[in-house]
Amino acid sequence: MLLSLGMLMLSATQIYTIFTVQIFAFLNLLPVEADISAYSFDNKTENFDDLPARFGYRLPSEGLKGFLIGARPENACVPIDPPPLRDNLSSAFIVLIRRFDCNFDIKVLHAQKAGYKAAIVHNVDSDDLISMGSNDLDILKQIDIPSVFIGEEAANSLKEDYIYEKGGHVILMPDFSLPLEYYLIPFLIIVGICLILIVVFMITKFVQDRHRARRSRLRKDQLKKLPIHKFKKGDSYDVCAICLDEYEEGEKLRVLPCSHAYHCKCVDPWLTKTKKTCPVCKQKVVPSDGDSESESDSGDEENEVSENTPLLRSLASTSNHSFGSMSGSPSQRGVESSDYTSDSEEEEVEVEAVVVQMQQGRPDDTEADA
Repeated sequence: MLLSLGMLMLSATQIYTIFTVQIFAFLNLLPVEADISAYSFDNKTENFDDLPARFGYRLPSEGLKGFLIGARPENACVPIDPPPLRDNLSSAFIVLIRRFDCNFDIKVLHAQKAGYKAAIVHNVDSDDLISMGSNDLDILKQIDIPSVFIGEEAANSLKEDYIYEKGGHVILMPDFSLPLEYYLIPFLIIVGICLILIVVFMITKFVQDRHRARRSRLRKDQLKKLPIHKFKKGDSYDVCAICLDEYEEGEKLRVLPCSHAYHCKCVDPWLTKTKKTCPVCKQKVVPSDGDSESESDSGDEENEVSENTPLLRSLASTSNHSFGSMSGSPSQRGVESSDYTSDSEEEEVEVEAVVVQMQQGRPDDTEADA
């Protein structure tokens, strides 16, 4: 029992761990991906992959067009130079920032305060894309501009051909195709919840069944209190109702409170592993511990037929005469026969009286007809 319960608890722990990890991944999931489209002065065009930050505003659906300017200083860990002033300029300015030396949110906040409409942070010595995040709620509340992350190779290409000084411009385009995780993670969450509910139900049912089984079985200390009779020729016991073998000289019989007797090897497993009731008359051997049921309920339970109900049952609950029980005394049989005889004599007297009345009534009927 302890091994089975331990395995169930281990499964529940594993499911809870998976569920927690999936929730954490879901909270840090990005709803969109983005691409950078770069245009040079001589109509050269390139597209670069990027990854949006987990803070700040999302890119507009039509994209964000602007002129690209390198940050000064490049890491933007301190306030940077603002973009150049230009009249009749409809496009915004986007700043290119180098990674490291400080947190991503500080870099983007400095870009916002300098007057840039978006920020592009590039990797160093690597083309891996990193999901930029922040743990400072005060800074998160201040950031309003969108920001993306690109690799070092993409950053070098942008610096060479597409920056503002060379007449180029860029467009940050969002990609609204939802990733597979957006469909998979909610499904896994639902499945995880269902598995947890199933495990909880199985554990509860297992505990209830074990408790119910303990209440319906006989303990070993209770079994030792039941008397044992060594069979001798001439005893009133005849046949074991379980194995249907006749008792032999010297065999040990377990005598139950209902006066039914069985082989110890036959009835002991029944009492300790199945039910603490007589296999024939269904009478309880000992009262149940903490039994709060009424007498009517217990009677219904005894009369209930189930797969554990023996084939041999007593037809009369008040009678003790059946397989393995002691025969009734001659005096009892004499009383029963006398009661039956008296009842029969009373019925015969009543029948004779009715016949006499009918015979007396016939002459009167004849005279009336005359």
